[in-house]
Amino acid sequence: MPQEQSSKSATFAGLALAGTGVAHFVRPELFEGITKSAFPNDTARFLKINGGLETALGLGVALPQTRKLAVVGLLGYGGYLAVNAIRNR
Repeated sequence: MPQEQSSKSATFAGLALAGTGVAHFVRPELFEGITKSAFPNDTARFLKINGGLETALGLGVALPQTRKLAVVGLLGYGGYLAVNAIRNR
């Protein structure tokens, strides 16, 4: 039962991340401030890129078959965001 609960939690987290990714397209103004700090040039383009990445990674986490690979992708995505935020301080 604990593993089943863990799987349900991971599915929920993945769907929440995918929903956040989709929200980048529906309500980009919600993400503009944070995106601009990491990507001050061509912020609108990076809003879309980040939204697409979050949607894809979230769906990957939601599916047990792709979860491990998606988690590796999330780590890379987190690094990509952190490096850009630090570089553009």
